[in-house]
Amino acid sequence: MRAIERIRGYGKAFASSKRHRGDLVGWLGRRPPIAAATGVYETALLLSNALDPKLKELAELKTAGLVSCEFCLDIGSALARGAGVTEQQIRDLPRFRDSGAYTDLEKLVIGYAEAMTITPAVGDDLAERRDQLSRQLSRRQIAELAATVAWENQRARLNQALGVRPTGMSDGAACAVPER
Repeated sequence: MRAIERIRGYGKAFASSKRHRGDLVGWLGRRPPIAAATGVYETALLLSNALDPKLKELAELKTAGLVSCEFCLDIGSALARGAGVTEQQIRDLPRFRDSGAYTDLEKLVIGYAEAMTITPAVGDDLAERRDQLSRQLSRRQIAELAATVAWENQRARLNQALGVRPTGMSDGAACAVPER
């Protein structure tokens, strides 16, 4: 059921795009094998639903903010709202540790995404966050979270490198901001 809700959320977000719709497709269309591989991975993550979609969207949005991908922040904010992320949570992402808008688990997930995204993404901080998460999430859920954050890093950096612009999916609503 979660997968169907997420697919609907993606459809709704893409339907609300107003401009620059062909940026990413225009680039990936030049390399069909890369476009196909991207589609397979996107689908795998979309259908992986061991972890609450709200947690996944918070992690992706934090990652997009740290990489400063405006397209990812645009679509991510729209998808996050569809997954139940509040406008206050979207606005408070840069200062999540001090915000009362998140549960302890949400803060752990966002902190894990942050630790995976900053460079270098190694060391005690990442291991400590993974250990803290393991007290509340299964290994299966942590694996899904790690794959989601890693993919958002790839996605955001690719979009940045190719100059993919925001499409207006979050126009008129709260949108996360670049953090760097």
